[in-house]
Amino acid sequence: MGRGSGSGELGMAEPPGRCPDCLGPERGGGSGGAPAVPHLGIAVDEGDVVPGALRLVRELRPGWEPARVKTKLFTDGITNKLVACYMDEGMTDAVLVRVYGRKTELFVDRDTELRNFQVLRAHGCAPDLYCAFQNGLCYQFLPGIALGPDHVREPHIFRLVAQEMARVHAIHANGSLPKPILWQKLHKYLTLVKMDLSPKVSNPSLQQDVPSLEVLEQELAWMKETLSQVGSPVVLCHNDLLCKNIIYDGTRGHVRFIDYEYTGYNYQAFDIGNHFNEFAGVKEVDYSLYPSKDTQLQWLRSYLQAYKQLTQGDQAVSEEELEALYMQVNKFSLASHFLWACWGLIQDKYSTIDFNFLRYAKLRFKQYFKMKPVVTALQVSK
Repeated sequence: MGRGSGSGELGMAEPPGRCPDCLGPERGGGSGGAPAVPHLGIAVDEGDVVPGALRLVRELRPGWEPARVKTKLFTDGITNKLVACYMDEGMTDAVLVRVYGRKTELFVDRDTELRNFQVLRAHGCAPDLYCAFQNGLCYQFLPGIALGPDHVREPHIFRLVAQEMARVHAIHANGSLPKPILWQKLHKYLTLVKMDLSPKVSNPSLQQDVPSLEVLEQELAWMKETLSQVGSPVVLCHNDLLCKNIIYDGTRGHVRFIDYEYTGYNYQAFDIGNHFNEFAGVKEVDYSLYPSKDTQLQWLRSYLQAYKQLTQGDQAVSEEELEALYMQVNKFSLASHFLWACWGLIQDKYSTIDFNFLRYAKLRFKQYFKMKPVVTALQVSK
């Protein structure tokens, strides 16, 4: 990664909040100082990504001898298809080609994703972006390992994750912030669920564990009413920090986040609560892995120290701040369950990726209803 990211623990040379060369990611007008991204009029077949990927690489790396280009297909993603093209055995020169999943434009705004990518890049939080093509992006491969549920609970790694999240959250921490995207996103997903799945949802034998549309509407109204009152600040969030979206570079001793499809302004506590939910994994979900209060407080302390240093130049964190953030995060983790449950129902209908989205949606709904009374009871001790 290296370039422009600073090798200090947080790359804190300049306060990221006051960045002259980038407009807010969700406002129009390009992205300020970032160079324009070339757009190639190439569409890659989602069912057979390698030939299209190689075609893109011929454009991007004309010096590479086509016959010698190696490819590696990544199979972890559950939204898109991903392939690396490279010449060097160590993959240091790899170009990643990411092909958007079928119908994902229903719930991912690709223009916003591109702007967010550039803003994060301008702050040393994202890899280089080489081009956009008709149904995807090409960008730099970040060396390191994609984390798993066993890594994110290791203190030396989770401190790095907390600090990196603080770095992203501090990007537009000063100045006027747009509205959080959470509510419009939940409404949009629920509308898609209604539109496409009304026959399914009303078929009891097929979906005994999926709440009725009426219940989903009620829960969304309750969440909006409750969560918008807990006082969580709105910051630039990744919004999808599952383990595999975190790359740990052991040689440089840092982490970087990848995949900015869901990035946007949102409640700080949502981004953290969503990440804590992801301690349970994706393929084999196990909520007994949800971090204990003690682990959470350690994580949150690292986060707050970094966030306050970046936004206020001061690292002191009080017990009150810590407890308040703990309460906010655990309440917002509910919204994360609800969001990805609805997302699973939509993906179940459209995605060509080999993953049991319906089972996943049911698991997330189940956990939502299980945790609702627990987190509702959480209060900041006066």
